[in-house]
Amino acid sequence: MFYRPAQGHGLPHDPFSAIVSPRPIGWISTRGKLGDNLAPYSFFNAAAYTPPQVVFSSLGAKEDRDGTKDSLAQIRESGVFCVNLVEPALVEVMNASTAPYPAGVDEFAACGIEKAECSEIDCPRVAQAPAALECRFVGEMPLLGMADVLVHAEVVGVHLREDCLTDGIYHPPGWVSRLGYRGDYATVTDTWELLRPRLK
Repeated sequence: MFYRPAQGHGLPHDPFSAIVSPRPIGWISTRGKLGDNLAPYSFFNAAAYTPPQVVFSSLGAKEDRDGTKDSLAQIRESGVFCVNLVEPALVEVMNASTAPYPAGVDEFAACGIEKAECSEIDCPRVAQAPAALECRFVGEMPLLGMADVLVHAEVVGVHLREDCLTDGIYHPPGWVSRLGYRGDYATVTDTWELLRPRLK
């Protein structure tokens, strides 16, 4: 099969998000004029090592956020955000936080998620996350598509839950990832080491 995205795929559901998968979930927490907010984004990834940097895409807009979504609106206000990583034990509450709450609703409180304060920035984080990345907003780039924006940030603080460190290696109970379509996820537990070849 071959299709041109601009002409449609003719399938029951768009396969693109399922093709580029699995993708890590960036559970983005922010603080703004309307309070604290928490929402997951599956178009998220690390972008560089030194300094550590991340990117995520905010796609679409809410009627009550003037052409964007809660997370990006609050990042523009504060200049900071936190990326919380998701483990299997947090999947249900992470999914609950995807509900279309009105602007100003605190998903931490609405979904019963324990909140902690960040260390380097004025922002909440998910207390039970296996890892959390405190980020300073670097900039944004408009993407093709109505209200689609790529957000770029520098990581200025890293939280690792103690039980996710084994002999100094970060290894959570499982890495939860998005597979695409409406609700397809995976838990990555089978890992192995593969070193790069060296040329003499």
